[in-house]
Amino acid sequence: MAEVIANVEVAPNIFRLKAAGAFSGRMGQFYMVRAWDRYPLLSRPLSIFDLNESGIEFLYQVTGEGTRLLSALRPGDELQLEGPFGNGFPEVQAGARIALVGGGIGIAPLHYALRNYRGSDVYLGFSQNPYLTENFEAATTGKVLVNVGGIVLEQVDFHAYDTIISCGPEPMLKAVQRKKLETKSEADVYVSLENRMACGIGACLVCSVKCLDKRRKACADGPVFLAEEVVFE
Repeated sequence: MAEVIANVEVAPNIFRLKAAGAFSGRMGQFYMVRAWDRYPLLSRPLSIFDLNESGIEFLYQVTGEGTRLLSALRPGDELQLEGPFGNGFPEVQAGARIALVGGGIGIAPLHYALRNYRGSDVYLGFSQNPYLTENFEAATTGKVLVNVGGIVLEQVDFHAYDTIISCGPEPMLKAVQRKKLETKSEADVYVSLENRMACGIGACLVCSVKCLDKRRKACADGPVFLAEEVVFE
């Protein structure tokens, strides 16, 4: 169990939660989080937003009963965390040109990634009410471009980067895959999937992902995949 330090609403239905304790995790990995006993049955998978010696932070959107219960937590409340899970983002060569592309709550894992990708360019897309953009500006020596109500992917030149990492809703990730193929970019393009998960360890198959060679598990084999590997249905 971990103790909640803060749980702040940073935009309508968007919360930033911090729990005290000594935690580990690579960029792009996630924890299974719960603050209830029996109902809802499943924990919620939350990407690491930040991590330091004082604790771990998550950024999440209230979309159902589980996240509603999380949003009601106050400092001093207890939180159950299991993890870290997943394969995380790739290590890249020094000097590589990197773009991080996030849509909506998909920006969450990209913030922690800037610990390793310090000079990355960051593209953040919001349907409305942008949030925490100043945190990204402080975390990178690259540029931060914010798009509200449009298509942030239109601002990304796939030929300008060696590695592109994206996280967001499935329609955005489909568009990332399509742009990679249409532009014939030589960049390594990755998508971080937001599939529903039950166990986090690959035992239950709830998060099954169709890939070109076979079905894989978003929690154990992912959630990060090369864009061209995934078959979006």
